Amino acid sequence: MHATELTGVVAAHIAGVNALDTDAIMATFAGDAYVNDARREFAGTDAIRRWVEKEMVGDKVQIEVREVLDHHGDTIVRGAYTGEFDKTNLPDEIVLSNYFSVRDGKIVSLVVIFNQPAGY
Repeated sequence: MHATELTGVVAAHIAGVNALDTDAIMATFAGDAYVNDARREFAGTDAIRRWVEKEMVGDKVQIEVREVLDHHGDTIVRGAYTGEFDKTNLPDEIVLSNYFSVRDGKIVSLVVIFNQPAGY
């Protein structure tokens, strides 16, 4: 893995999230994309749109990008999340890792994980 810049469709996705713009976010996904967020899978644009409307735009999520890594063509974005979502049992600062796979200029998969340090 190596550090890289936030560019292309991933940059457009983060910008759409921060603008609370459902259509801009959806324009970044391929028609057969899937999202896995908090161990829940949303397959296809209809399911992804419902997730975006309720849990991203609806909860006014904002992402402050902290790190961008390239891993064999996939992009990992670590960002501090704020918004009006349930923060029960979460730390004051919530940093999530977003694993993006992009093909032909569209996001085909996005996995969002709240990583924990390894115990060893």
